[in-house]
Amino acid sequence: MICTEAIAGGLLASPSKIQPPHRQRLAVVYIRQSSPQQVVEHRESTALQYALQRRAIEWGWPVEQVLVIDQDQGRSGATIEGREGFKHLLAEVSLDHVGLVLGIEMSRLARSCKDWHQLLELCALFGTLLADQEGLYDPRNYNDRLLLGLKGTLSEAELHLLQQRMEQGRLNKARRGALFNHPPIGYVRDGDGQLQIDPDQQVQSVVRLVFDKFDELGSVNAVLRYLVRHGIRLGIRPHSGVDRGVLQWRRPGRVMLGNMLSHPLYAGAYTWGRRPTNRRRRTASGRPAKGRQLAASACAVFLKDRCPAYITWERHEANLKQLAHNRSRLEARGAVREGPALLKGLVVCGKCGYRLQVSYDDHRRPRYSCLRLNIEYGAPKCQSLAGRRLDELVGKQVLAALEPAQLELSLTAAADIQQQRDQLQNHWQQQLERAGYEVDRARRQYQAVEPENRLVARELESRWERLLAEQRKLQEDHERFTVSQPVRLSETDEQLIRTLASDIPALWHSAQTTHADRQHIVRHLVERVVLTPQAHNEAVDVAVHFVGGFVSHRELQRPVARYEQLHNYPKLLARVEELSRQKRTARQIAEQLNAEGWRPPKRRTTFNPAMVQHLRWRCGPHGLRPRSMSDGLLGKDEWWFIDLARKVGLPHPTLYSWLRRGWVHARQLPGPQGHWILWADADELERLTRLRSGNRNWYNQPQAAELRTPKPRPNT
Repeated sequence: MICTEAIAGGLLASPSKIQPPHRQRLAVVYIRQSSPQQVVEHRESTALQYALQRRAIEWGWPVEQVLVIDQDQGRSGATIEGREGFKHLLAEVSLDHVGLVLGIEMSRLARSCKDWHQLLELCALFGTLLADQEGLYDPRNYNDRLLLGLKGTLSEAELHLLQQRMEQGRLNKARRGALFNHPPIGYVRDGDGQLQIDPDQQVQSVVRLVFDKFDELGSVNAVLRYLVRHGIRLGIRPHSGVDRGVLQWRRPGRVMLGNMLSHPLYAGAYTWGRRPTNRRRRTASGRPAKGRQLAASACAVFLKDRCPAYITWERHEANLKQLAHNRSRLEARGAVREGPALLKGLVVCGKCGYRLQVSYDDHRRPRYSCLRLNIEYGAPKCQSLAGRRLDELVGKQVLAALEPAQLELSLTAAADIQQQRDQLQNHWQQQLERAGYEVDRARRQYQAVEPENRLVARELESRWERLLAEQRKLQEDHERFTVSQPVRLSETDEQLIRTLASDIPALWHSAQTTHADRQHIVRHLVERVVLTPQAHNEAVDVAVHFVGGFVSHRELQRPVARYEQLHNYPKLLARVEELSRQKRTARQIAEQLNAEGWRPPKRRTTFNPAMVQHLRWRCGPHGLRPRSMSDGLLGKDEWWFIDLARKVGLPHPTLYSWLRRGWVHARQLPGPQGHWILWADADELERLTRLRSGNRNWYNQPQAAELRTPKPRPNT
């Protein structure tokens, strides 16, 4: 038999479980209801809980010893988070200040077994009793403890059932497309709870303007700058507060515009569960946190053509694709930037498949580099290419692709500009009309008040004057806008626009055409540009993938670091040798090579006499340098200067510096060329290699003298 003392027919005068030590401590009445709606509507339950004070007094507690904790009104009992009253109760019990805890039901104290058993443990430890409408319990008693544990389990199960019923009801209503939360910008809910387009025409026009400008400008930030530049605000209807549902005009924000462009409701699609709750995370109020936003097709409910739409579904998908491209990620091409690089985000490496990054030097010259594998895995970079010649190559192909459309562009350019001006003019007219209505309304309110009621008349008069001042300022701003941009294009303007549109190259190279404008044009025509460098030479295969599937293949000559990387290097040496045998000077040879179209490596575009001297040295003292001992020029363990430099891996200036300092044995051939022959056996090669691999501060180390001193050369 469960050992509890039932309270039947009212109250027991003094239950036997209540001892004098209990009455020497506090009697705490804990009051809670789960939601603010219950607090407002279920007042009898609130009164019943407060009546527990009288029960504690009748059981022998003085009035001053009865503590009421009601800070948790409107708080859910599913968790302790956000329940300051329950935390206060636990603190008082753990301080041995409480002899009795009263609640109308045990579920009012907690609906979580974790929180409930924490309270039971503390009450059992400090000898605190618990009471509800059905009985008085001592947590130290086995039967009472068993009953209290069962009640806590049932309370938590009841919460789960309630949540499940409500969730299934919401889901069933959502599957019918009838469950709506707060309507987004440009929508309102009618009397039947259905979603409708905002009846205010200015709100509608601003929403449509946002989508039109995103199609034209291609990024959220560009649309934001356009709206701010023209002073265009968004019509917002607050969801709560004293101004709930009242139209307000607020400045646009980047997050606000991003939500509009990505919301499927503007395309007429109904979705439910776009941001599912993540029950592993909790907010400050103890509720489950919202997860990542899902795509419309991945939502729990997705119904196309269910709501009134501003745009088509195809246009919405194009907007989502553009937003994905604008992300600052290595796999995305990114948004249009202000830099001069024409192909930023469009260039793809033909070796690894990653997008090339853009960097600029001190002169704002772009350079495309494939650094993804280097950044992620520390591997050598795939390729790097100066951007100016690549931009010129692709720019010429884009202009060639636009030539057939010159006539159509010249016919539609003026119409597009006129349409943009009409949109802005329409927005100004709506603002003026709204300002006139507000002024007229204030005037009628002022005239309707009795003149003797000066307390109200003064306030209405000041409001009327303020609205009149705002109307005058708006009219002055409109006049300035009309002067800067007339309502209609003049004949001269239309002819100038048609002339520029018919001469696309002139428009492309015009100083008024910004780098961002050129990037926009390229992105409308080019999907990607694939660069594939050819092995061991300066040629790069350029594949331009146009929108629509056409691929154009070109070959671009890139600067290389060494002569050996030129594909025609042997022929170049042979040509220099041939011209040298004709007794020509270095300047004459350089002019002849430039005239024949030969080009050196790196960024130099033409040969000069110094380069020719270097090439003649590479050819040897009498034509091409000898490679065998049969020529009689090289002795045992002797090297040509360039061969030893290549063997040790030294730059030529460094080896010249060592030669002048006497760190290597060398002799110079007679004649105008004066070629150097260096001696190095196996030991010397090892010493030079160690000297080459030393740190830059090696000269401060003790072993530096040993590395700088060559071994004696044997007499042969």
